[in-house]
Amino acid sequence: MQNLQARPSKTSSTASMKQKPLPTLTASNYYDVATDWQYLSPTVYKRFLACEAEALAEMKGDYVPDNDKTPLLVGNYLHSYFESKVSHDKFIAANKDTMISKKSPHGLLKDYKVADSMIATLEDDEMFRRVYQGQKEQIVTGKIAGVPWKGKVDCLNLDNGYFVDLKTTQDLHKRFWDSESRTWVPFVTEQNYQLQMAVYRELIKQTFGVDCQPIIIAVTKQDPPDKAALSIPDEDLAWAMSEIEIHQEHVLQVMNGEVEPKRCEHCDYCRSTKHLGNIISIDDLID
Repeated sequence: MQNLQARPSKTSSTASMKQKPLPTLTASNYYDVATDWQYLSPTVYKRFLACEAEALAEMKGDYVPDNDKTPLLVGNYLHSYFESKVSHDKFIAANKDTMISKKSPHGLLKDYKVADSMIATLEDDEMFRRVYQGQKEQIVTGKIAGVPWKGKVDCLNLDNGYFVDLKTTQDLHKRFWDSESRTWVPFVTEQNYQLQMAVYRELIKQTFGVDCQPIIIAVTKQDPPDKAALSIPDEDLAWAMSEIEIHQEHVLQVMNGEVEPKRCEHCDYCRSTKHLGNIISIDDLID
């Protein structure tokens, strides 16, 4: 299977990606790096928006982030529980060495006890039980401006025209400074979840012919956990789609090796590979 970045291109990156044979996506290959080269996804695309150099190095296997995997595992612990008992038991069996304390009485580590509290607060909620009904972990595919995309929807309810995405966060009301818009934004905007929801909505429509509204069920890691059911304004979803259509060609050019990836100079990868260059003003140290 030939990687995009290894193939010289005399046509546009979009055209070359359209010509590439696409594998059928399944639960076993959805997260494979090989399929990331053939389908864009919200996760991979957002990595390129954050730092092109780090995203490309990670995709090529030249860089393995030394990140704390606990937040990701906690999220997967929560998701697998609401997918099915079989999925949850399988997840625990595969990750028990990192989840279970090595000290007697060998119970769950603190982060996963918090995850159990998050699960309990959702299970006890009548609205959540009523809304979180439908096909779990549904894979959807389609094309945006001619480019193949993939997505995996937490809970899809075609009969009632909506889909649900579970999100964990530290605090529902924590605000983040967006240097581009020069405003404070909520965690949903800071994480660019509106882009993810816009892509899922479009792929669901292409796959099933149904226009579904996104609902984010957010639950916090506080004690006790907070929770909320969130909507995203249609104009935010439309803006996210327009941004993809403008910028995805550049992302593909970076993946293909046609243009040099831009460095953010702030992430772990950029700091670890940084060399002193021009002398900069102290005024350039902050946004």
